[in-house]
Amino acid sequence: MRELTETEQDAVAQIETGPMLAQVLRWSAVNSGTGNLPGLATMAELLGDAFSALPGELALVEPEPADRVEADGRVVAVEHGRHLRLSVRPDAPVRMLFTGHMDTVYPADHPFQQVTERGDGTVGGPGTADMKGGLAVMLAALGAVEASPLGSRIGYDVMINSDEETGSLSSAPLIAELARGKVAALTYEPALPDGTLAGARGGTGNFSVAVEGRAAHAGRNPEDGRNALVAAADLTLKLAAAASAGLTVNPARIDGGGPNNVVPDRAVLRVNFRPVDADAARRARAAIDRAAADVAREHGVAVRVHGSFNRPPKPVDEGAAQLFALVGEAGAALGIPISARATGGVCDGNNIAAAGVPVIDTMGVRGGAIHSPDEFMIVDSLAERAALSAVTVLRIAERGRV
Repeated sequence: MRELTETEQDAVAQIETGPMLAQVLRWSAVNSGTGNLPGLATMAELLGDAFSALPGELALVEPEPADRVEADGRVVAVEHGRHLRLSVRPDAPVRMLFTGHMDTVYPADHPFQQVTERGDGTVGGPGTADMKGGLAVMLAALGAVEASPLGSRIGYDVMINSDEETGSLSSAPLIAELARGKVAALTYEPALPDGTLAGARGGTGNFSVAVEGRAAHAGRNPEDGRNALVAAADLTLKLAAAASAGLTVNPARIDGGGPNNVVPDRAVLRVNFRPVDADAARRARAAIDRAAADVAREHGVAVRVHGSFNRPPKPVDEGAAQLFALVGEAGAALGIPISARATGGVCDGNNIAAAGVPVIDTMGVRGGAIHSPDEFMIVDSLAERAALSAVTVLRIAERGRV
């Protein structure tokens, strides 16, 4: 095992829990649910102030257009907050990407709004683990790198988006752009409470399938109608039957229907697919197209498919394996056991891997119960995980590669 160098020891020594904890407490007190645009604007301002301590050019990037299907089948635009981007030494021969998100799953009217220091070494609150704690870890690690004599050897982009929790639909092009040419990427989703990292991830695709039939009187002339609800139910069964090895299918909701004496003319099926690899994603897409065509023909309705596989599967390829090995070596030098396991969850790491860049996407704090009112962050993990990132980045800077 390679021990910490003097340069690495100096970098670790300057990382302190106090400033990071203060940031987490302040940031988590701001509601920044994905749809809360004023809250996201406040968070972007706070993060801009904090990350301006790093060198480089800081900017707020406008979101790309995104839309959704309403319950009546209409496609409407969805507003998102701006994304923060920091570019440091863009001409450096070795460059990395660091990503995180400022949004949470808790809307402005959600009852979970309070941040609580629990007295047991944990802090509870919305986004403490996922991922305002991770943002504090990222900033502290990069600050330690910048203070090191090795810092000037590496360039990087930081991207903190406002829509990760709903699929990064307005930030995916920015992620793809920033991933180009990077030797590696670190993303600051939380690790498990015991520090386990996410390894391979499956992909995900969310689809809204709008069915348009024909209304008619349910008693006088039902034969003139085309029941969109029945067609959507048939579509549900056809898609559920597409589940197979490596592909799970979850029909989650049907919007539609109306008075008992009217043949319903509109329905929308919401369905989620989880492919483990690219082949499973192709099979899923073929199943969607086939089922939509069959239902349209058999029921005499119009079927419109809206959605995509917005998170491609993320295997642990050779490049990712090398990055995991490097993080493991850094952890060993710090006395931090590093392990990883596959997960069915998804994040921006999926998108980065799809761009061909090795990524570890759970470099944030240790915490748990995310996406629930019991969410918590382990305070001691702030300095621990910042040190892990700093040593990892310094070793990449020193060797010029992963």
